[in-house]
Amino acid sequence: MRFDSGRVSLDLVATRAGRVPVQEQLLTVERLTQWIRGVRIVPVEAEVVPGESWVARFIELREVIGRMVTAELDGGGTEQGDVAALNAAARPAPPVPCALTGGDGLLVRALTAPPSCEALLAVVARDAVELFTDPLDRSRLRRCAGEDCSLVYLDTSRGRRRRWCSSEVCGNRERVARHRRRTTVAAVQR
Repeated sequence: MRFDSGRVSLDLVATRAGRVPVQEQLLTVERLTQWIRGVRIVPVEAEVVPGESWVARFIELREVIGRMVTAELDGGGTEQGDVAALNAAARPAPPVPCALTGGDGLLVRALTAPPSCEALLAVVARDAVELFTDPLDRSRLRRCAGEDCSLVYLDTSRGRRRRWCSSEVCGNRERVARHRRRTTVAAVQR
């Protein structure tokens, strides 16, 4: 799973990646738990016990946010049904953090109770609300220029010239492909 989009909500959108074929990454409760932990919307030691219905609900929110991102990037209007669904998902209270003293005497972040599906969806939905209502962040939305990549990311680079979701992944693939094309052309010209 990838966590390099710059926003929790965009990391959720990235769980359905690839142009052809599309790769679904949230197929099981275990994979959803892995995503929740990887995106760090809960503390490392927090108890997270997703139910079977959680996967479908996260996928549903992902599709709403994905359509809204596409509308923003394509310059189209956002469907009011998607806005209403996003707002409904953002409405519940997020998980309540607390500070506990760890074994070494330092404070560690914990949750007051295991989070509910609604609480975790609210974290992601609130992040999307922040993204779509902040003109600066909206203007930083980009699609990866990688040939087989469909990821969307927030371009926070200095000159706003970032081309890839990850320089280490898609950027490296592009540089390798460019090198191969140059060496192939040079070999043919000899």
